Parts: sequence; structure tokens; C-alpha cells
Amino acid sequence: MLKTLFHLFGAIQFFYGCYYDYNYVNIPSSSSSVTPYGGKFKYLTYLDAMIQTAYFTLALLNDLFGTNEPSPSHKPLIRRIKDTVFSALAFPLAVFVGVTFWGIYAVDRELILPRSLDPYFPLWLNHVMHTNIVVFILIDLLTSFRMYPTRKVGFTILTSFMLCYLTWIHIIYFKTGSWVYPILNVLNWPVRVFFYVFCLGLACFAYTVGEKINKSVWSNEVEKTVRSGKKKAK
Repeated sequence: MLKTLFHLFGAIQFFYGCYYDYNYVNIPSSSSSVTPYGGKFKYLTYLDAMIQTAYFTLALLNDLFGTNEPSPSHKPLIRRIKDTVFSALAFPLAVFVGVTFWGIYAVDRELILPRSLDPYFPLWLNHVMHTNIVVFILIDLLTSFRMYPTRKVGFTILTSFMLCYLTWIHIIYFKTGSWVYPILNVLNWPVRVFFYVFCLGLACFAYTVGEKINKSVWSNEVEKTVRSGKKKAK
């Protein structure tokens, strides 16, 4: 019951964060050098909040109509989708967004969230988008068992998403001459490429951390599921 309520609260929280950001956070062009091209969907923070909304909704549906058993005789489709979304997108992206945002913020917040935007982007929304995503996904990792996909599948989904997003922000730049994030304005191209590689490596590292924590916390359940799979194969 508590797990169901937690997933319900997570889904509502991130949905409302996306809704509020989309409808009420309107930054005048005079207060920001960022182009309006692409709307909210040019920000990885917003895309990640949408993914968190989708994940917690899937987790809620699985609580209600699926199963959380370690090795069920039949794993419902909703459970398989939930496990894959968590492993390949929800966890690594939440950690990536939280670490990079607050890391850059600590060095120089003007490079990620300039003070001029404070009147338009409320503090509570900032924490929903950049803090709670990490807190909630970590709690879910420690309280709900899931079976990670193979690394080939997980890394393929994650790197495909990251590369698509990287392509997207460059489309915006070449169309408008404006970078989505102020930090990219202060980097030359060689450093910028290194920054991209570092970000991709960080996202993949976050994936492996989640995988290892899941295996450590749920080692017995993972072993039961693996044994169950081998018996079926025979």
C-alpha cells in the first residue's frame, strides 16, 4: 500500500511540475539570451521530468495491475516495460540531471540558471525538477525490485536518447545561433566536444551505479529470477 501511494505521489508531483512549467513559467526574451525555439522541449530537465512522470505512472499501474514478485510465473508486459524504463532512462537521467545541474550551479550558477530567471522559475519547481528527481528515484531503487535488462539493451537505449538530445540542441543552435545552456557559450569546440563525451560517460556511469546498487540490495531476488529463467529455458 505504501509503495502504491509513493508511486502515486511521484507521478502527481512530476506531472504537476511539468504542467506548471509548461503553462506558467514564461520567461521574457529580454530576461534571457535563450531562443524560444523548441519551447520547453529543448531542456533536458523538462524531458527528464516527463520521463519521471511516465516511469512513476508505469510503476503505479504495475502496483495495481501487474506484479512486484521477484520471479513470477508470468511477468506482465507492464512490469517488463517499467523495469526497462527505470534501468535505461529514469534512473541514469535523474542522476545525470541532478549531478550536472547542481555541480555547475555550485561552480557558477550563471552558467546553468542565471539569477535573472529567479522571478520566473520558482524555488519549489527548481527542487522538483533538479532535486526530487534524484531523491525519488533513489528511494524507488531501494524499495522496489526490478530486473535490469542486458547492458547491451540498456546502454543502447540510454546512448540513443543522449545522442538524439545532443543532435536536437545542435539543430536549435544552427537554426538560431543560440545555445540552450549558457555554459556552452563559454566553451570552444574542442572543449565542448570533450564536455559532450564526459556527459555521455557520466550518464553511462550512472547506469552502472544503478545496476550495481540494484544487484547489491536485491541480490537474493535477482538470483531467484535468474534461476527461474534458466528453468524455463530448459
